[in-house]
Amino acid sequence: QVQLVESGGGLVQPGGSLRLSCVVSGFTLDYYAVGWFRQAPGKELKEVSCISRSDGSTRYWDSVKGRFTISRDNAKNTVYLHLNSLKPEDTGVYYCAADPVEAALVNADPAYWGQGAQVTVSS
Repeated sequence: QVQLVESGGGLVQPGGSLRLSCVVSGFTLDYYAVGWFRQAPGKELKEVSCISRSDGSTRYWDSVKGRFTISRDNAKNTVYLHLNSLKPEDTGVYYCAADPVEAALVNADPAYWGQGAQVTVSS
């Protein structure tokens, strides 16, 4: 049974930090690209960051570049998203997703999705 389980969300003040984790099971993470997406209230789903399956190359949405960092630990079947210098506009539900083909993440049409983790940035 395939599962992606996010954790680490919560309420944080502007300027604060969080670390989201996505633990996968039911498939071998080594062979999958993984992305993090954000669903903000009243806005469309947006890919925030992605890490490739092969060389670990990464990409980021312009609005989070320099503040968020994606990483993966295949031995632990886990992908992380470090969120720093958080802003109120970073508020939303963060989903991890996985697919063997990175283009599927670009198209927001991956094989597998997690259930989401709420991040709220507010004073």
